[in-house]
Order: sequence, then structure tokens, then C-alpha cells
Amino acid sequence: MTAFDGILLSSFGGPEGQDDVIPFLRNVTRGRGIPDERLEEVATHYRHFGGVSPINRQNRELKAAIEAELARRDIRMPVYWGNRNWAPYFADAVRDAHAAGHDRLLALVTSAYTSYSGVGQYREDFEKALADTGLGDEVSIDRVREFFDHPGFVTPFIEGVRDAIAELTTGQDAVGRDEIHLLFVTHSIPTSAADASGPQFGPGGAYVAQHLAVAEAIAAAAADGVPRSLVYQSRSGDPRTPWLEPDINDAIAELAAGARVKAVVIVPFGFVSDHMEVMWDLDNEATETAARYGIHSVRVPTPGTHQAFVAGLVDLIEERLNDVPTAERPHLTSLGPWPDHAPVGTGAARGDTVALQHAAGEARAS
Repeated sequence: MTAFDGILLSSFGGPEGQDDVIPFLRNVTRGRGIPDERLEEVATHYRHFGGVSPINRQNRELKAAIEAELARRDIRMPVYWGNRNWAPYFADAVRDAHAAGHDRLLALVTSAYTSYSGVGQYREDFEKALADTGLGDEVSIDRVREFFDHPGFVTPFIEGVRDAIAELTTGQDAVGRDEIHLLFVTHSIPTSAADASGPQFGPGGAYVAQHLAVAEAIAAAAADGVPRSLVYQSRSGDPRTPWLEPDINDAIAELAAGARVKAVVIVPFGFVSDHMEVMWDLDNEATETAARYGIHSVRVPTPGTHQAFVAGLVDLIEERLNDVPTAERPHLTSLGPWPDHAPVGTGAARGDTVALQHAAGEARAS
């Protein structure tokens, strides 16, 4: 067994009051020179909900659910929680863990797919936390692999799509399956960042390849034969910079022009919880766009604290605790299981792990 002694639930963070909103957005955009006037445009999304992002509450609930599942399995490891952009920060969690005598941490990152923001930036965050606390020689942080095709993450979406199609195809206003379109939606990122996430996978890199593979797995299990598209949301930044497209609102408009689609199922499979971008970009904007075109829409829930998801996260913890061989690690697409990451801190041997990860990625692309 690998001697981890603590879990670090790692997330993006969010404001918890009106006074937090602009400082939080400054953290998110640090180094980009964006003035407060422009940040205030985005702040309206948070102010609409009282300045409170749901993500911190959701992480508290997820932490409690993980702790309960660990206890049920008699895995005696404490769960610490840290964020990238708002309290509690990673450095706070590292200090708390070290003070309690827990120095070999295994991070559960609430990002299922491979990208700079979901992988490389978290690694940089962990490195910065260890540097800021001065604990780089005493504390190490590993992380579980990307879990985009782990059954625990995918199962809630399969159930959600089944329920949505059942809702749309029954009752007084029922539509036919051939009049439904599945919109698998995830966060857009710059095309250059997507390409860099795994050049061996072609345009869009690993980021797009993983999403396409998971969409296929969900559709095959829950909506065989129903047309589907991969679409994007939450584009930001310089409008001259190419980002992944189409935007979900543009996709809905295009479907409406075809006059055949009467309903869409919005599947937010790029996200683990109903945080601000899901609530605003999908529940507000995309839902309003569909209604404007006379298209009925149903939005599938994110995993949140779904029992399958929570159990899957603890499965990933046990996978690392017990050094489960790659061949025995569960996955639902031909891309998985994704390889482990090199650890951060305590002078860990990183080169071999990075080399193995690169080799595994190239093998999957061949």
C-alpha cells in the first residue's frame, strides 16, 4: 500500500457574499490586467444570486459525503479542503494538514478532464502552496488521475439523460425521440490550449477527444439513436483569440433553423456540480435561448453528491492506496484509464512518472 495519510479536496472556489465578488474575480484574473469595470460585468452573474457562488456549499457537502464513504469503508484518512481562488486556499489546507501530522496528501481535483486549467494549473497551485508555506521538503501532494470516463462520474449523466428522454417522450406534450437533440456541453477553452492538452490526439487534443469519447459512452447507454452534438459554454477573454466552438446558444439557434428539433437535452458533462457557470450559462442563458426559439429544454443534473460519484471518488482513492494495476482500473472509454501524475513536494521522483504518462498517452493515440 502507498502511505498517503490525508485527502485534499481541491477546487476552484467562489465568493460567499457581495463584498467577496470583485476580490474573487481579481484572484481568478490575476496577471491579466483586467480593470474592475470589466470584472463588474461578470460580477452581475454572482450578484444575481446575492454574491454567493454555490460551489463552496457544494464542496462542503461533497467533503462530508466523501468522509462518510471513507468511514463506511473503514478508511481512516482525514479530508482537507482547499481552493484555487477563494478561502479556504490550498496553503491553508496544507498548513492544517501538516499541523495535524498529515504530510502525504492525495488530491481529489474537481476537474474530470485533461487541460491546463484542470491539470497543469492545479500542479502550479500545489507547488505555490508548498512554497508559500515553506513545507515543500516536508509535505507532498499527489493527485488521482483524470476521471472523465470513470463509471462513478459517468453513471449520474447516464441516469440523467434517461430521465430527461423519458420526461420528453411521455405525457400530453410528448415529442418523438427523433425530435430530440442531445447537447453535450462543457467549458470552452482556447483552441491552442486544447491542442496542447495532448497533440497526439489531433485537433482539440486530449480535451476534445475525452469529451467526445464520454459523450459516445453516455449516448450509447442512455439514448441510442438520438442525435447529439458537443457544444461549449463560458467563453471569455480576448475575442480575437480562437476558442472551441460552437457555443451552446449558437447551436440551439442552428437546430431551430432546421425546424425538426422540438426539444433539447442539455448535458453539462464537463462539470461535477451545479456551480455558477451551470446555473447562469445553462439554466438562465441557454434555457432562455431555447424558449425563444420555441424549443423545450431539459437540463440534466451534474453528479454533485450522487452516491455513484462519491463512491467513485473513494474508489479512486483506494486505487492509489492499493497501487491497483492499470489493467484493473475501471474506465468506460478506450482512452482510459488515464495515467497517474507525478507528485509535488518532498523531492519526489518525478521524471519516471512523467515519462510513463507521456508514453501511455502516445500508446492510446496510436
